[in-house]
Amino acid sequence: MLQETGRKYLRSGVLPHMWCSGCGIGIMMGALLRSFEELEYKNKDIVVVTGIGCTGKLDDYVTTNALHGTHGRALAFATGIKAFKPDLKVVVLMGDGDCVTIGGNHFIHAARRNIDLTAIVVNNFNFGMTGGQASGTTSGGKITSTTLYGNPENDIDISALACVAGANYVARITPYHGWELKQYIKEGLMKKGFSLIEMISPCPTNYGKYNKMENPLQMLRWLKEKGVSSEDYARLGESEKDEYFVIGKLCDRDIPDFNTRYEEIRVRALSS
Repeated sequence: MLQETGRKYLRSGVLPHMWCSGCGIGIMMGALLRSFEELEYKNKDIVVVTGIGCTGKLDDYVTTNALHGTHGRALAFATGIKAFKPDLKVVVLMGDGDCVTIGGNHFIHAARRNIDLTAIVVNNFNFGMTGGQASGTTSGGKITSTTLYGNPENDIDISALACVAGANYVARITPYHGWELKQYIKEGLMKKGFSLIEMISPCPTNYGKYNKMENPLQMLRWLKEKGVSSEDYARLGESEKDEYFVIGKLCDRDIPDFNTRYEEIRVRALSS
């Protein structure tokens, strides 16, 4: 097989992209488009749904079907698309602010319904596009533009929430681990039911500058060091765990998805 480029899904003349130097969104986009190519998806069979924020700009770059929604509502729009057109491959691209800070309730219920979507969440621990405000995933004690003395709130674990809520597939990875990122996106696309790939991403422009990591290389080294396997995480002391996060496949099951269950109920009701 020739080396996949994903170019057939990328608009001409859009590069270089608009994201800041050191941001992980470009790496995620490359992995996503290469995944489409490896799986031999047709452009017309894909719908890329986005919300508001840095990640929400990605629909401007693709030649697939696309829907640009409102802040926090990307999963609600995507659920409607998949329920009405179950044969489409629906991918939802969000940031942590869009997904679980503004749209947390939609996230919980999309996972609970086990709707057949692939959600990719770029988690950079802040509202990157609007000035670096704290989001629902900002760790306790971390500095942002709205928590200059340190964040007093507990953070949301996006992947753990998806697993508990009912997602069939959940994986967490970083841009540093580019090969694994593409593999997890492919697995999520192929999995029937709700899939989440959470990418812990650098944001040197906002989050990094407040937390002693203004240089993109510093943030990549931080991701390499702090992203550990579940086995290594379990060996850490309780006081250390707040500074690390688990990467890898966190949930993989085959519960029937929403459309399958709906059709079974519909046929049973009509035959009774």
